[in-house]
Amino acid sequence: MSPTRLFRVVATAEALTWAGLLTGMFFKYVTETTELGVRVFGMLHGVVFIGYCLTTVVVAVDRRWTLGRTALGLASAVPPFMTVWFDRHVERRAGLGDTWRLVGEDAARPVERPVAWLLRNPARGVAAALVAVVALTGVALLVGPPAS
Repeated sequence: MSPTRLFRVVATAEALTWAGLLTGMFFKYVTETTELGVRVFGMLHGVVFIGYCLTTVVVAVDRRWTLGRTALGLASAVPPFMTVWFDRHVERRAGLGDTWRLVGEDAARPVERPVAWLLRNPARGVAAALVAVVALTGVALLVGPPAS
C-alpha cells in the first residue's frame, strides 16, 4: 500500500469515528436517550486515533517531513474531521507519494532505521503496528477517560 493510500484510509477512518462519537454525544447529552454511541465510538475512535498518530509518524519519517508538518499532522487528529483536511493539504504540497522511500533507500538517520525495517518487512510491520496500538490503547485505558 502506498503512503498516499495508507494515509488517506487512516485519516478518513479517524474522521468517520469522530462523526460516530459526535453522534453518540448528541444522543447522550442532548436527547439524553442513550450513551451506547459514546461507549462504542469512544473506544473505536481512541483506537483509530492512536493508529492515525502512528501512521503519521511513519509517513513523516519516510517522506522526511519537517517537524512543523509532522506536528500539524498529529495536531489535526484533535479537532473533528481535520485529518481529512490535512491529508488533502499535504498531498497538494507533494508531501505524500506512491512509493515508500525507505523500502529502496538506505536509512540515513537513526530514526529512519526502525521505519525502514517496518516497511521492508510488511507482515512484521503490521504485527508491530497492531501491538503498538493495543499497548497504547491499554495505557490510555489505564490513565482513564478525559475529565468532563
